[in-house]
Parts: sequence; C-alpha cells; structure tokens
Amino acid sequence: MRTALVLLFLLALASVPGALLPQRSLNVQKVDAYIVAHPTFGPLMNRVGLFEVFASPWFAAVYVLLFVSLIGCLLPRSWDHAKNLRARPVPAPRNLARLPHHHESTIDLDVDAAAEQVQASLRRWRTARHEGTGDRAGEVVISAERGHLREWGNLVFHFSLVGLLIGIGVGKLFGYEGQVIALADGGPASEFCNTSTAAYDSFRAGLNEDGTGLVPFCVKVDTFTATYLPSGQASSFNANVEYQSGDDLTTGTWRPYDLRVNSPLRLDGDRVYLLGHGFAPTFTVTYPDGETRTQTLQFRPEDATTFLSSGTLRFDPPAGLYPDADDRRRNQIAVTGLFAPTANLDGTILSSSNPQLNDPQVAVDVLRGDAGLDSGAPQSIFTLDPKLEASGRLVREARVNLKQGESTTLSDGTTVQFASVTQWVSLQTSHDPGQVYVLIFAVTMTAGLMASLVVKRRRVWVRLVPGPTGPDGSRSRTVVEVGGLARTDQAGWGEEFDRLTTTIAPTTSTTPSPTLTTPGDTPR
Repeated sequence: MRTALVLLFLLALASVPGALLPQRSLNVQKVDAYIVAHPTFGPLMNRVGLFEVFASPWFAAVYVLLFVSLIGCLLPRSWDHAKNLRARPVPAPRNLARLPHHHESTIDLDVDAAAEQVQASLRRWRTARHEGTGDRAGEVVISAERGHLREWGNLVFHFSLVGLLIGIGVGKLFGYEGQVIALADGGPASEFCNTSTAAYDSFRAGLNEDGTGLVPFCVKVDTFTATYLPSGQASSFNANVEYQSGDDLTTGTWRPYDLRVNSPLRLDGDRVYLLGHGFAPTFTVTYPDGETRTQTLQFRPEDATTFLSSGTLRFDPPAGLYPDADDRRRNQIAVTGLFAPTANLDGTILSSSNPQLNDPQVAVDVLRGDAGLDSGAPQSIFTLDPKLEASGRLVREARVNLKQGESTTLSDGTTVQFASVTQWVSLQTSHDPGQVYVLIFAVTMTAGLMASLVVKRRRVWVRLVPGPTGPDGSRSRTVVEVGGLARTDQAGWGEEFDRLTTTIAPTTSTTPSPTLTTPGDTPR
C-alpha cells in the first residue's frame, strides 16, 4: 500500500505539466507558439514529452506501475479479509479494566441467563462464547466484533479504482473524438455524417481505432439561439438540429432534437456535444465581366466576451476572365480582417460592444495577387501569411469598414460586398466504450470510500462471573464486566458503548470504573 500511495502521488505530480503547459493533442498552434517563445527550454521540453504528457512513455509507466501495485496490494488484503470473516472473535484480554472503555455492574441473574441476555443484546454483532477453565472455571466470556464493512468499503474503493483505470484505458484504446464546424442555417454546410474521418475538421482516434468502423449517423443544424443577460453575458445556448441514424439513413427520415450545452445527442453509443459558436460572414466578389463568387467562412472569436472575430477568405477569379494561368494566379483576391456582431467604432478602429448580432460590421483589407491557392501548401483560414504581402506577391488595394450590404470597388472595377452573416456552431462527436464502466466504478468508489470513513471497527468483550446469592437466597447474581476497543476511537463510539452497556447489563447495584488507558498503556 505504501508503494501504491507513492505511485499515486507521482501520477498526480506527473499530471501537473499537462494542466499547466499547452498540449499538442488539444492545440498544436499553441504548442508551436510556446516553443518559439521559449527557444532555450521549449525544444528540450518537447523532447521529454511535456507537450504530450498523457501520451508519453514515462506517464504510461507510472500508470502501469500503479495498476500493478494496486493489484499486488489488493490480492493479499482480500485473502486476509476473507480469513478474518471466517475466524471467530478473539478471546477477551485478561484485564478488561485496561481497555479504553470499561464498565462493571452486578445483575440479578445467573451466569447462563445473563449470557443469553448479552447475546440477545448483541444479535447484530458477530459473537463467540468462551467458557472459563482452571482458576476461571464457571465464568463465561462473550466476544463480539462489528465493523467489517469498513474493510469491505476499503477493498471496494481500491478494486473500483482498478476498474476505473481499466475503463479509462478501454476508452483510450477503442474510443475516438471528432470536431466539426457547421453553419446554423440548414443548408449543405450545416450537415455532416459520421461515416468517415474526412467529415471532421479534426479527428483523434484511439490506439486501436483507425476510423473505419464509425457508427453511421448524420446531423444537420437548422438554427442556433443564444440568450444573453443585459450585461452581454451569455445565459444559455441551444441548437435545433435534425439527425438520422439506423433505418432513418435508408428511409431519409430526419428527427428533431434540441441540442444544448451538457445535454448531448446520444446515438448508438456516440454522443454529439455542442461546444461553442461564432459568426460566419458571407462575402460576394463581382468581377468586371459580371461573374460572381460567393463564400461563407467561419471567423475565429478573438474576444470571448464581445465575439470580435477574425478570418481570411480567398477567391480564385473566373477562368474565362483570365485565360492565362499566370494572369489568373496574379489576380486572386484575399479578404482578411475583423468582424464585430455589434460594431463600436473609435474613428475607423472597429471593436465589438456586445456578442449579439445587433449591428454587424467588418473591417477588412482587400488584397490582389497570388494568395497561394495554387501552391498546394496548407493555409490558415483565420490569418494571411505575412510573407505574401512582404514579398509583393499580394498587394493591398483597399482597407475599409463595411456594414452588412455595403461594398467596395477595386481599381479594375471588381466589387467586394459584405453580403450577410450566419452563425456557426462547433460540434464534437465522442465515442467511449468504457464510459458506462467508468461511471459504475466511480459510484462504487464513492460508496466504498464513504463506508471506510463512516463505519468504525470495534470489539466488545463481556465477562460474566458468578456473584453472591441474592438476599432471599433463591436467585444467583452475576458480575458483568464489559470492555470495548475500537480501531480508531472516533467520536460517537463512547456514546455507543454507553448505550450498549445499558442494554447488556441493566444494573441493580453498580461499581462503575470507567477507566481510560494512559499513553503507552495499550492492551495486548
């Protein structure tokens, strides 16, 4: 058990970097930015796995050692507990007066009748009757003990901890998580199906899950509603969605569901969570020949309070307008900047004063040139590579603030219009086959812990010694001596002992001797 406690402490200590440092599994960009900001220690921390704590070999080693140590501790303890349950309560110490709790009285019953009365009073205790021999012939000792539920609770707690670790391990091996951004307008961009990892913007699979055995279902987001306090603080979010699963996929039936935070949609072992939301402006580019290109793209909230957001859109011109491929590449359009749901202008500087869609405006730069659409290199949808403008491949042609419906015209007659805005929601699909077992073991852990903390292990010995005959000579009397001992003398055991002695030996004449042991005077 000492080894298990040390390993449990090490596991908690090893988890600290995972809570304080950015983790690659959650945000790769933050990890890269941290390494750049700390050029000395960042690469060293990366080599030892501090940015992937929970997937690192050293964390797994502590985890496995704790698992092995717990099993090695529990097996002998379970065997010892089983033997204790089968064993009879131990005989009484020779001197009961040295126990922490002691009581002595005389009752008007013979020894056998007194023994029956004692055993009736201790019917909920495990008892054993011992007959005196030798110089103690004629006396009877009743040994009783109670509180084995304490050890049961302790064992249940630790076995549940092992089960909890197994459940978490199963979830990590066979589970998966996928995140997707969906527009809340009921259109094509509002729907996704859990049939391929390609349907997600990011996907993280368990060690034994390759994404080919996903449970098939589809979800479509119709509307999203957020309610706010007068201060602008959000009070509730809910998305009205429709879903298909099972036979619905073949019949084309859509079923409605009100998706809320912490109220996921559960489908055949998968859960769909509502994580967050934001805004997706729509821009329309009209070229000199009258052709248009329209694009709607989610902007990333930069301020979680006012939802001032940023993003970048890239437009490829029509092929007929620039037949030469090089000319078409040199006339790509990039629109990058900020979006405010409730505009607040300080001169021309745009900010947002409220997260609600009261007065949407954008502050954007419109650039023309090679936006990198034909390069094949991945690009961020939220920012523009500054090297493109610095190298002259992109040239800024306009910097404007636009309200919804307004547009700006470029030098060749091309117009860029802020057409509309739509809300988007972030959804997460989670599959964890160990989740039910984790819940069960967490409940049994709590129950076992409560039992081990509340229940007290205690022992009582009652020695019955024949006393003098009564005044009329017709009845015998018995001297009853009661001693009590608890593993931990918690508050409440003394009161219980007093109540017990009152039931066991209602006195007619009493010789009280409530003796407490002095430090170091421990009964054996």
